[in-house]
Amino acid sequence: MNELQTMIRVSVVDDDRSVRERLVSLLNGSPGFACAGSHSTTESALELIPRERPHVVLMDIQIPSLGGVECVRRLAAAMPDLTLVMFTVHEDTEAIFNALAAGACGYLLKHTPSPQILDAIRQARQGGSPMTAHIARKVVQYFQRPAAPDPLSALSPREQTVLQQLAQGFLYKEIGASLGINADTVRKHLCSIYRKLQVRSRTEAVIKYLQTPRPQQF
Repeated sequence: MNELQTMIRVSVVDDDRSVRERLVSLLNGSPGFACAGSHSTTESALELIPRERPHVVLMDIQIPSLGGVECVRRLAAAMPDLTLVMFTVHEDTEAIFNALAAGACGYLLKHTPSPQILDAIRQARQGGSPMTAHIARKVVQYFQRPAAPDPLSALSPREQTVLQQLAQGFLYKEIGASLGINADTVRKHLCSIYRKLQVRSRTEAVIKYLQTPRPQQF
């Protein structure tokens, strides 16, 4: 194979210009790598990445307007062979598992040193799941949790569907549209969900959902 055939092509999606410029410079200045594209919005990413045909995408989570998790979900559906790695400052459990459930294979923090970023891209391209040690520990801890009664059994089928879509990163209006109900009805379901699960917020409800053993999620 020639150099172009072995080079790893990477697209970057991040609304922070300095982050994009750093990654573009790193990729184009490192042997065996090339930046296929740089995007500041999810709209640009969804439109142009299929044309760029990268091997790997580095995706921020907090990016306008769909958000990185939903952008990953759509890219994964449109390009099954594409490797998606989250590149973010967020390391909370909800963000991690939302990203992995959407189709990301790896999760890196933005303060990761440049050599480790390149190593992670290589690992991802070769079928690995690169994560910083702290993130990997959170994943291991999740699977080491002892079995417990299913708290979701108290929810109605409709409430379970609402909570599942909430955990997947959908907005209230998107959940309502998929179920044929309005946003106010979605909020009423959420109030009932919070009461039954004994939580006080969307984040707590999603975390409880993700912490409940549900084989179909992974």
